[in-house]
Amino acid sequence: MPIKNQKDLFVMLLSNVWQGAERSAKIYGEMSHVVQDKGIKEALEARVFVANQNIKALEECFKLMGEKPVKILSKMSDTFMEDFQRELTEIQTPEAKGLFILTKACHLTHLRIGEYVALVAAADLTGHHGVGVLLQSIAAEKLAFAERTRHFIRNMMERKIATQLAA
Repeated sequence: MPIKNQKDLFVMLLSNVWQGAERSAKIYGEMSHVVQDKGIKEALEARVFVANQNIKALEECFKLMGEKPVKILSKMSDTFMEDFQRELTEIQTPEAKGLFILTKACHLTHLRIGEYVALVAAADLTGHHGVGVLLQSIAAEKLAFAERTRHFIRNMMERKIATQLAA
């Protein structure tokens, strides 16, 4: 897609995020199938649900703009998943696997947050303020998920330390 102006660039960036959101939902789903910890599994399944809602919000962004997503060739999610699967096979204990999965989920979320920050600015720049509201709400959900994941990791570590101290 040739980029002739700011709107074309915005459509391209939004398309990239839309495709990334679809891939992220699949990645979170795959992570939830691998993890054994019930709490982590539940958190990842909730993330899949929210990710699917975000996809619908992104589709609404295109509708508000009167545009359709364009095909973007990006290998970031594929590379992320390949590395994740390769690294996960090297981890032996279920606890360590759970921590690794949470860490990678948080990593993926922070990558996406950066994209949304840029898109909100682009929405304002191109005069699509309603789109900016939707994008900002998705970014807020991602920030909340990152915070919940950080909290979950901290609680896991505190329980582990308490168990070690009690022994």
